[in-house]
Amino acid sequence: MFGLRNSKHAADSSLLLLKLVYKIPWLCTPMRTLVDIWPQLTKREVMSELSRTSVLMRERHQVEETLDAMQIAGSASLHVISDFDMTLTRFAHNGKRVPATHNILDNRLLVDEDCGKKMRELLHTYYPIEIDVSRTVEEKLPFMVEWWTKAHHLLVEQKIRKDLLAPAVRESTSDTAILRDGYQVFFDHLAHRNVPLLIFSGGVGDVLEEVIRQHGVFHPNIHIIANYMDFDHAGVLRAFKGDLIHTFNKRESALSHVARFPELQGRRSVLLLGDSLGDLNMAAGVPEPRHLLTVGFLNDQVDARRESYVNSFDIVVLAPDDTMDVPNAILRFVMSSGDDN
Repeated sequence: MFGLRNSKHAADSSLLLLKLVYKIPWLCTPMRTLVDIWPQLTKREVMSELSRTSVLMRERHQVEETLDAMQIAGSASLHVISDFDMTLTRFAHNGKRVPATHNILDNRLLVDEDCGKKMRELLHTYYPIEIDVSRTVEEKLPFMVEWWTKAHHLLVEQKIRKDLLAPAVRESTSDTAILRDGYQVFFDHLAHRNVPLLIFSGGVGDVLEEVIRQHGVFHPNIHIIANYMDFDHAGVLRAFKGDLIHTFNKRESALSHVARFPELQGRRSVLLLGDSLGDLNMAAGVPEPRHLLTVGFLNDQVDARRESYVNSFDIVVLAPDDTMDVPNAILRFVMSSGDDN
């Protein structure tokens, strides 16, 4: 397991480990206990976390009431629905834009220079339309379909090999912290409490999975709805599976996909995380949610889009906050009811 070459090295390492455990007793504490002692928050503490300057709430009292109701219902009634790109991942790091899953594929192992250039041109052409506050969703829809369709066509033309995905993701993300600070606590605690995490993304599912896997947090409680690649018998990309999922058609996708996950049945408390107004539709497939709390990450053009986000999400987290502190604080409070331990 540790790559020891002979029994002497193994014995020496075992002795060292015993000494460490003797000097630091918590090293021998079972992982379940370590997660259990993760500090839980009182109502006052969680609202204090939500009172930071980077957090906005239109109806504070309504947020408090929803938190109370979700806390009483407990972990057994909870599930989390989250977007991926720019929600679980950062928008920027060290002054540079963090690549979305489509742009992680802009890697020398997978695509040629011309394809990479065209993918970047698509981003610069269509992203401003996606976040343009002067356009309605209906006006944006054809542009989003056009953007995703062109991007997928470029990728299929490259005949991407499945066996190169993992090394390409590793190389493309090696010099940046792609997931938000606090991601490990977020993923691990949900898994420990058996709370389903449905990741609903317009990105590339194969890349999304690989990013999570390489960060060591791909747990059995995770379910994903995204654009998945279709590889032929030789492991070469030939198409994308199913209907196209983009930023603004998640309602239709939710209605058709969520029923595939029986683990979500009966869990009527929903924490929804997103970075786009279109992400608010991700809960459309949940049958009669009793308690719904929405958190929106406003990453770009903050002043121009602040009002629309505050009017749409229950809680808004403003850039440059690139952490999972707000979702983690909510979960620490909601999952603190006595019958969950």
